[in-house]
Amino acid sequence: MKEDVLEQIVEEYLSHRGYFVRHNVKFLPDKGHADYVTNQDSNHSDIDVIGIHPTITGPERIMAVSCKSWQSGFNPKSVIKAIESGGKIGGSSASKRFRELTSPKWSEAFRAAVLRETGSSSFTYVTAVARLKGAAQDWETRPAFIEAMGGNPIKLIEFKTMLMEIQDTLTTTLASTEIGRMVQIIRAARITLVAE
Repeated sequence: MKEDVLEQIVEEYLSHRGYFVRHNVKFLPDKGHADYVTNQDSNHSDIDVIGIHPTITGPERIMAVSCKSWQSGFNPKSVIKAIESGGKIGGSSASKRFRELTSPKWSEAFRAAVLRETGSSSFTYVTAVARLKGAAQDWETRPAFIEAMGGNPIKLIEFKTMLMEIQDTLTTTLASTEIGRMVQIIRAARITLVAE
């Protein structure tokens, strides 16, 4: 199945920064975990995009990205409030939408998947969103989320930031992805993308 457009933008953005990219890396809790419940924990979740940079050191060498292409935008304070109150987002449990940040067994599984795929337990957890409504630092500095990610940093990035950087770094050499090629064609047509 073709990746979500936001996932494609993330791929292009990371590729332009020198990362090698994988999509839809599956993970699920260890069946031996004390809190494992078969009918709740047997369906895989996935890391939407993992980027590995060959020359960067530290947590920014690996980007483990969760994409949330919500049309209404992403408000960190509202999402955190929904998670803490047991509320819903778009008809689903808020904590289940972010189980790698809210459930220790899923956090451990997420970190184990990053280690399995990259050989490293040091990474940056990235939430990529269509549109940010509010302050990124409310999400990025949340102690419970940082703890869930094993002390690794958390970053929130929005579509327009990635798209503008892609646009600024493309040359006339044929881009390697459909998104990159589309942006090249937009430029060739003399259309300028401008962020608000």
